[in-house]
Amino acid sequence: MKLALIGYGAMGKLVANMASAAGDEIGFTITARDAAQDIAQLIEQLRGHDVAIDFSAAAAVTRNVEACARAGVPLVEGTTGWHDKQDEVRRIVAEYDGSLVYGANFSIGVNVFYRIVAHAAKLMFEIDQYDAFIEEEHHSRKRDAPSGTALELKKLMTRHIRSDVPIASLRAGYIPGTHRVGFDSPADQITLTHMARSREGFAAGALLAARWIVGRKGVFEFGEVIDQMLRASSDEVSTTSR
Repeated sequence: MKLALIGYGAMGKLVANMASAAGDEIGFTITARDAAQDIAQLIEQLRGHDVAIDFSAAAAVTRNVEACARAGVPLVEGTTGWHDKQDEVRRIVAEYDGSLVYGANFSIGVNVFYRIVAHAAKLMFEIDQYDAFIEEEHHSRKRDAPSGTALELKKLMTRHIRSDVPIASLRAGYIPGTHRVGFDSPADQITLTHMARSREGFAAGALLAARWIVGRKGVFEFGEVIDQMLRASSDEVSTTSR
């Protein structure tokens, strides 16, 4: 697989290292110094790649989406903080018959955590004796707060919980990412926690999404990639048990 990397900070470099170790080719990288280049030039540089992975800045997402769609290159969008522009992004992808997979968090573990939290929120709704809350912690360089992951957790929980779910955010040091969901009552407290030990899980998920999106058209959320994996695993178990 020939990859174009948009954004070459800590995440971009980690994706490059993991991709190279897997035998993939890194054809083109865009650093912060290249961010202001003309979109026509960017389109030409992207052509011929199998897929692009973007871990850059929220302000550049719509331009990067348009450049990839016009170049005919599927895009894995790992940047967060741009979802107020989601309608515009979907319009661009549709206009140029492009391919995009995005996610609040590309960690496979976090996406399993989403499903655990959704089920827990459903149980708490049925009991209706607990107040819910979310706490999230990230490194001091993370710009958006609350995190996209925390906002996704809130969306999943409020499908079942009537009251507001407050989010507390902390930015300090070098924390890769911790998300804690709590259910509190006068008698006790239940907490569910996902703690990232490194950024490797995010890079692995982005590469998984990159292999999945090749050959597809349209806009997909990373959860759809995980759902397909889970269905395939379930089908394999069913076939084996016959």
